[in-house]
Amino acid sequence: MKFDKSNQLMPRFLATIPGGGHTYAKGADQYPESCAPFIVRGQGSHVWDVDGNEFIEYGAGLRAVTLGHAYKSVVDAAAAQMRLGANFVRPATIELECAEELLRFIPGADMVKFGKNGSDATSAAMKLARAHTGRDLVAVCAEHPFFSVDDWFIGSTPMPGGIPQTIRDLTVKFHFNDLPSVEALFTQYPGRIACLILEAEKDVPPAPGYLEGVQSLCKKNGALFILDEMITGFRWHNGGAQAYYKITPDLSAFGKAIANGFSLAALAGKREFMRLGGLDHDKERVFLMSYTHGAETHSLAASIATMKVYREEPVVETLWRQGERLAKGIQKAVSDCHLEGYFDVHGRPCNLVPVTCDETKKPSQPFRTLYLQETIKRGVLVGSLVINYSHSDSDIDRTVEAIHEALRVYRKALDEGVGKYLIGRPVKPVFRKFA
Repeated sequence: MKFDKSNQLMPRFLATIPGGGHTYAKGADQYPESCAPFIVRGQGSHVWDVDGNEFIEYGAGLRAVTLGHAYKSVVDAAAAQMRLGANFVRPATIELECAEELLRFIPGADMVKFGKNGSDATSAAMKLARAHTGRDLVAVCAEHPFFSVDDWFIGSTPMPGGIPQTIRDLTVKFHFNDLPSVEALFTQYPGRIACLILEAEKDVPPAPGYLEGVQSLCKKNGALFILDEMITGFRWHNGGAQAYYKITPDLSAFGKAIANGFSLAALAGKREFMRLGGLDHDKERVFLMSYTHGAETHSLAASIATMKVYREEPVVETLWRQGERLAKGIQKAVSDCHLEGYFDVHGRPCNLVPVTCDETKKPSQPFRTLYLQETIKRGVLVGSLVINYSHSDSDIDRTVEAIHEALRVYRKALDEGVGKYLIGRPVKPVFRKFA
């Protein structure tokens, strides 16, 4: 493949957009210098770049496109709604229609409010928790990499520039599958923690009783139990990980797959907490998720159409089945190339991630870059291995073939040195203090 046009565009992106992209995870430092394609269109599970290269794509807009790119029924619904108007001076009836439909998917929630980004929902959850409890500290799971672009979370990362220390000090951390770390926080900060937020699962499943234990500790200590369902929602189960694990949080945040890539997020929760942002109580009011574009009508139409597909078709079952097919094929390639311990895939079949290690079997950015370089050259974008509903058997088989070929190069690099095969600088973690 040739990437001449993409390479010519890169300096313009970097000169115009900080980081070279409007989302850091898609930025210039996240892909190999030699092959960082700029996308012009997508259809189903395939995308095309400015050079005309076609790729089988697994990033899915950071897991937001769960049905497939330009999915017809979703696009048609959004287009039809656009012709009726996108935004009005008063609520549109479609706001109620979408809210009621979402609550049918989340039986443990009583009320919902929409925003545009996941950060809108998680940050609103923090505000509700603080208002309800009168406390200032929030606790986040240390092993889960991202909860919000807002100060309360970014201040706790290795990239806290511009956030006052007083704000940074209000976020504390506990560890996944480690109930004693949760207990220790409540002991260290008695009566100060408003809530705990975590994903029900990332690439490691919760230990038996862990989620229930966290919920119990929250209840015992007067804190809210909040699930971030940005990734697990509409991927683990139609009702999210909370339905999969049969646990009901006080509040939960949804986004990404909720509208198949259209900009929509939602905070859903129990009435006793959500009503603080409303009119039917005598407590101090909370300014809760009030955005000019929060109820943009075509995004709501896209969400309703997306949920209709989930109700009528085996979307989640297909994600799991095709993910299992992909994982089995990759594991065979790993075995064939004698890469056990050096390359692996982690996570549930519906949300796989590659793990790249060096000759010492420790995680390696240079080897991740080599893996990306060799798979992109072979027509697949697999920074993550996230299935969408449009991935066919032939897509999976071709992907396994491409990864198998790439892993042969990976094996040589382990034996002869990664520098012999890697073109350009390695990729870098998003969260770092200096460029």
